[in-house]
Amino acid sequence: MKNINNRDPFIHLRLHSSYSLLRGALRPEELPKICEKNSMPAVGITDSGNLFGALEISELLVNSGIQPIIGCEFSLILNNHSDQNTNLYSDIVLFAQNENGYKNLLKLSSEFFLNQKSPKLSIDLSQLEKYSNDLIMLCGGSSGILGVNLISKRMNEAKKRAVDLKKIFGDRFYIEIQRHNDLNEVGFEKFNLKLSSELEIPIIATNEVFYLSKDMHEAHDALICIGNKTYINEKNRLKLSDQHYLKTDSEMTELFADIPEALENNYNFPLRCNF
Repeated sequence: MKNINNRDPFIHLRLHSSYSLLRGALRPEELPKICEKNSMPAVGITDSGNLFGALEISELLVNSGIQPIIGCEFSLILNNHSDQNTNLYSDIVLFAQNENGYKNLLKLSSEFFLNQKSPKLSIDLSQLEKYSNDLIMLCGGSSGILGVNLISKRMNEAKKRAVDLKKIFGDRFYIEIQRHNDLNEVGFEKFNLKLSSELEIPIIATNEVFYLSKDMHEAHDALICIGNKTYINEKNRLKLSDQHYLKTDSEMTELFADIPEALENNYNFPLRCNF
């Protein structure tokens, strides 16, 4: 499915379906039509903490001639190198390259629920390394493994994490560049681009999608409040911008026109996965 400029279209890799409980608002049965409307030959599904919809969504997409890229977003617990008494939790995203990669995703998902080492549902770096074969990792945006350290002003810790992950995943580790106009995103992007150049880690453009169109933002904001047991009028609560909708190829291409490498890696990402 080439676009009007005769190139591959932008591939949304960070879609949250309704299986991302109290987070995602995209119904599985909608996804084939959404992909066809946006001329996307492939799409990544990264529901939060589970693979409940993997089979159902894959079958719906394949029956419509669309390549499913099966992934999952996990919470990762980090022991701070500089302060062993301080733990951080971050988001990471993993994609299956092939059948063995999918089996490793299943193992991580099982351990996420059954083999807990902390009060919050999460996996740790030892589990991640154990099941890393045939998985591609994205760093998870400003709430990811690099972002939470940077926000906490632990620049050296963030760099150390990037080095560790490159050792584990090699060229299967990407630094995400996201532009949702969320808090801390601009400063985080500058840090990421510098880190990518310094450590020779590829960057990739993504947009974390929770709902279909921009006019659904307020309803999704209410859903986030329900999930976090907060109220809309509370000041200190999780609040996302209105940019977490499924943007068109032209919107994403214009948004990242200044860093074509991030777009190119996005266009080519489906070629790395075959399951």
